Amino acid sequence: MEFLYEYGMFLAKAATIVVAIVAVIIVVLASTVKHKSDKGELRITNLSEELEELKHGLKEELLSKKQFKAYEKQLKAEEKAKDKTADDASMGKVFVLDFKGSIDAAEVASLREEISAILAIADKGDKVVVNVESGGGMVHGYGLASSQLDRLRQANIPLTVCVDKVAASGGYMMACVANKIYAAPFAIVGSIGVVAQLPNFSRLLKKHEIDYEQHTAGNFKRTLTVFGENTDEGRQKFQEELEETHVLFKEFVGKYRPELDLAKVATGEHWYGQQAIELGLVDAISTSDDVIMSLAGERAVYKIRYQIRKKLADKIAHGASLSVNAIFNRLIEKNRPM
Repeated sequence: MEFLYEYGMFLAKAATIVVAIVAVIIVVLASTVKHKSDKGELRITNLSEELEELKHGLKEELLSKKQFKAYEKQLKAEEKAKDKTADDASMGKVFVLDFKGSIDAAEVASLREEISAILAIADKGDKVVVNVESGGGMVHGYGLASSQLDRLRQANIPLTVCVDKVAASGGYMMACVANKIYAAPFAIVGSIGVVAQLPNFSRLLKKHEIDYEQHTAGNFKRTLTVFGENTDEGRQKFQEELEETHVLFKEFVGKYRPELDLAKVATGEHWYGQQAIELGLVDAISTSDDVIMSLAGERAVYKIRYQIRKKLADKIAHGASLSVNAIFNRLIEKNRPM
């Protein structure tokens, strides 16, 4: 059995090398092909229609034939009534966006495209709902994401933000731009503060007699360093920069939610949704599902998603990687000693 196991391992390694070589050749060939566009595509889903189809299917399964016929008759009557008032655009449409943010808020690349698309087609009476999920991250990334949401406010398009899980720090920076904020009962909200941390290996380098040099033009071009020896002056300047960023953060939140007691809520603490409503950080307790279903009962609701296209070479490389892993795992399972 040990011989079979070693033989299987040899086959697995050989197969891995062969597949890797083939994948590299394909990637090189694919990279020479000219792509029409490196941009993404905008996908639109009619959530109102999806909900109606779901409801219709459940009615068909749960009701008797007589009850279902009566339901369909009622449905046709309602559709005729809607057709008569179809010219009345006062209700408007609802556009739903999802923002699940990473540390660097790289998702803002899609968000800006989604918002630009909405601004290009929005009519009077339209609304936007954004589901925000983020624990925050880099200031400049979330500052840009918040500015993208502000484009809707500047265009006088009512903006609602829903927080199902977490909108803290940079996530709350985005949420506070909304005209109305909904949060689930145990969603994490707040964390209006600034944090920065970094290790320092200066003593470790000295112990091993390794020199580290850093040259700058400007006293505070670099305040703290990872490898060099930090000074009290550098630490003080770094702390001042954090405090300045915190002041800007508080002013930003206060601009959109002037009723907040910033001295109380801008301490860097976070709260759950049912606590946050008492502090004024959110306006109502609800999940995004309930908010969207409520709007879908009276308006046409569309989900907008901008998906950045992956290059062909990236797709092939990813597929090759999965294939290699699958082959390797199958061989290991087949030749594993009992």
